[in-house]
Amino acid sequence: MEGASVAEFSWETRSPLDRALVAGPHGASGDAGVSLTEIRNFDLVQVMARRGKAAEMAEAAKARFGVAAPETPNAVGAPDATLIWSGPDQFFVLSKGGKHAAGALAQAFATSASLSDQSHARVLIGISGAKARAMLAKLASIDLHAEAFAIGEAAATSMDHTSVTLWRGNDRDGLAVFNVLVFATFAESLWHTMLDSGAEYGIEIGHSEEMA
Repeated sequence: MEGASVAEFSWETRSPLDRALVAGPHGASGDAGVSLTEIRNFDLVQVMARRGKAAEMAEAAKARFGVAAPETPNAVGAPDATLIWSGPDQFFVLSKGGKHAAGALAQAFATSASLSDQSHARVLIGISGAKARAMLAKLASIDLHAEAFAIGEAAATSMDHTSVTLWRGNDRDGLAVFNVLVFATFAESLWHTMLDSGAEYGIEIGHSEEMA
């Protein structure tokens, strides 16, 4: 129609936990036994070896990151990224700042692997505290005892029937730290389940943090 103006739209990226995450105490009063924090603004790329190219993919990963990509359920720290096992002959690259975004990795893995940008498809939740294991034990079927699930170990598992990637990070203040990647579409549901499961221990919900 002549003279009609075209509506302008602006799109703002929002976390799937925007409505659900309310910073502050939750559940039992007193010292919180569990700390929950959403970690935002990260690059997450899944690297999957092409048929017969697993060895070539491993060589490309070593050249790119300076460390061997995990071949078993582990998370491996590189100087500017974390490589997290996500299944046979595949792993996640977790980083920030775009250096290891999908486009930046395309050339390094051009002949050996397929890449899938998962940066906006997953939510990353950090879990710590003296009762973190007790809370997670209600939701996950794997053994998270320190001797069974050491620092750097990872698992592709489920929590309350929701598929997740779970790994143990470095301890903080002498307490275990766990990281959970969950599909964005299930993040709010899992978040509420975590709140319900940890309420008896007291939960401190942190403001969303930038990835360190």
